[in-house]
Amino acid sequence: MTDWLLDRTFRTASGDEVRWAVLGAGQPQAPAVVLLHGTPFSSYVWRGVARALAARHRVFVWDMPGYGASGKRDGQDVSLGAQARVFGELLEHWELAGNRSRPAVVAHDFGGCVALRAHLLHGARYERLALVDPVALAPWGSPTYRLLGGHPDVFGQLPTALHCVLVREYVSSASHPGLHPAVLDRLVEPWCTDEGRPAFYRQIQQNDQRFTDEIQDRYGEIELPTLICWGAQDSWIPVAKGHELTARIPGAQLQVIEGAGHLVPEDAPAELTAAAAEFLRAGG
Repeated sequence: MTDWLLDRTFRTASGDEVRWAVLGAGQPQAPAVVLLHGTPFSSYVWRGVARALAARHRVFVWDMPGYGASGKRDGQDVSLGAQARVFGELLEHWELAGNRSRPAVVAHDFGGCVALRAHLLHGARYERLALVDPVALAPWGSPTYRLLGGHPDVFGQLPTALHCVLVREYVSSASHPGLHPAVLDRLVEPWCTDEGRPAFYRQIQQNDQRFTDEIQDRYGEIELPTLICWGAQDSWIPVAKGHELTARIPGAQLQVIEGAGHLVPEDAPAELTAAAAEFLRAGG
């Protein structure tokens, strides 16, 4: 699984390196779509959806600071607040921040919170918004997530082999049908390097519920066409949250995807691509 390469680099205002790529770049006038990954994943989970959407769109993908191929360092701010600010910087860098160039945004898991914060708190403008099993409403975070985030110094002392087993089991639990071993290897690999091990616990420790508490009472202000997709068998964030979020966003549509767990882009890529493509076509 070596055919997913983020070949471009952006340096954030805080000095972090963000790796990114654009697919469908041969169509400069094609509408833009930005895909946001969740935690503890990377843009790799979007590879199938991104390639399919690139037939009609310019598709921007990126690994958030502290994730995947992007930079990881001691003292790094990888909180949801920081990621939303970086997203705004990237939209400017990609020349997608103006009224005429607004992108559609498709965001999974905590990428959903990043997109929502950028829009509601920082004025980021989108053409349309699709949220896939997003971190958006309290309470969130599995018991395992809270345990790891509460004791990063303890878990950070695990021998590498045990750490990698823990991460492997945790990532596996996001899928309902189970992940192909090569896919699981690719998702776990960035967290098993010398810089990746502390980065894994750092991102969990920094992401607490206040980042959604600050915005969840403002979802009624969203005036964008909004699609919410949810894995019917999501064991990380139950589908009931999808119904609640849909009720909070005016005019939002909910599509429940049977057979999928939390990691919908891997569990049901065809169904998710079809839903996203139809939603994007409705925007012209």
